[in-house]
Amino acid sequence: MILTSAQNSKIKLVNRLRGKRGREQAGRFLIDYERDLRRAMDCGYVLDFLLHCPEIADIRPPADIEAHQISPQLMRRISYRENPSGIIAIMRSQPAQGRAELERARIEHALALVDLRVPGNIGALLRTADAAGMDAVILVDNALDLYNPNIIRSSTGACFRDNIFQLSSDEALASLKAGGFKIVCADVDGASSPFDFDFGEKCAIALGSEDSGLTRAWIDSADSRLRIPMAGRMSDSLNVSVSGAVLMYELYRQHHAG
Repeated sequence: MILTSAQNSKIKLVNRLRGKRGREQAGRFLIDYERDLRRAMDCGYVLDFLLHCPEIADIRPPADIEAHQISPQLMRRISYRENPSGIIAIMRSQPAQGRAELERARIEHALALVDLRVPGNIGALLRTADAAGMDAVILVDNALDLYNPNIIRSSTGACFRDNIFQLSSDEALASLKAGGFKIVCADVDGASSPFDFDFGEKCAIALGSEDSGLTRAWIDSADSRLRIPMAGRMSDSLNVSVSGAVLMYELYRQHHAG
């Protein structure tokens, strides 16, 4: 049977999962791209059921999963994407990892994202952190959830890794200090360039919110404050995801040079 009605219970669930509250209440989230679905399942996430539209994409779901065909009109109506990929996967969420899990993990290089509010920036930084070989990403005072569709999309599946932790500022600072991490803050008023700085063997790079940067608590706790050099006449700062990429890849270069 092909699902065509927006009043179907599964379609109603999809609509609820567009919002954070709905995702938290249901313990479910959505994936609407085959690559991201494959990466989530590779990371141990469980598929609840699949909606697919053969007219949009010729996808043949495996026989061992619950799958429902829907009409092209309904797929376009409920898809988060302007151009639907032809699938919507309803996945089971996993519990967030906190301070206890962070302190049990074996970590040398961490990225701390403090009060970031733009899903696309968080996703891009998760993607870069994975590419640059960061051991952990700590989401600090984060009001967003990892299963925000824009985080999933912009992270290209890096949000499904098991090295992401969610802590408050007090928890994160206490844990990093207790763990012997050098806290390196990105700061437009910093005195040092990352290209003249020795990140060392155990460090955490901290980035602040898009509009106001890091909070005073992080600035005061920093072992070093780095400012990325600016050669242009119009720009005095970079987008937070670009700044993070510069710092993470300088760290990568220092540890992989030669």
